Amino acid sequence: MKTLVLIATLILSIYNVSSQNMSIGKLNKIINNIGDNIKTENGKWQFKIDQIIFIVVTDSTKNRMRIISPITETLKLDNDVLRNALIANFHSALDVKYAISDGIMWSVFIHPLKELTEDQVKDAISQVYYSNTNFGTTYASTSLIFPGTKRKLTSPKKETSKIKKI
Repeated sequence: MKTLVLIATLILSIYNVSSQNMSIGKLNKIINNIGDNIKTENGKWQFKIDQIIFIVVTDSTKNRMRIISPITETLKLDNDVLRNALIANFHSALDVKYAISDGIMWSVFIHPLKELTEDQVKDAISQVYYSNTNFGTTYASTSLIFPGTKRKLTSPKKETSKIKKI
């Protein structure tokens, strides 16, 4: 019996390792199947889904990747909105985070590249999309929200549109 369990565990671990071998080429195929107006250059992509801009940046030598989407200029945001974004990072943004860089509020997913599966990449793009479109309202990247402090919801940044099932 122990032998059967050991063999099953070994087979499953080999399957899991082989399924988590994301490359720039595989990432390119995923983006080309999902995005519109795709521009690519040396492991970097810019594309749109329903007019939402995405940028994907990879560094295969350091095994890193980012999927980011600009939301708005930070000068346009008041303290309540910034506070709500920080609370959302803990409760409702899940695998993505709100971050500020160069005066822009971003929706950001950061992860090791090789360890990603195709489904995880698609889910990450979906979460970046929803955290962008829900910024200023629910701040949610999915329907799952961890309990905690209630946020004071502010007026919506823009109307939420539905993303195609990825």
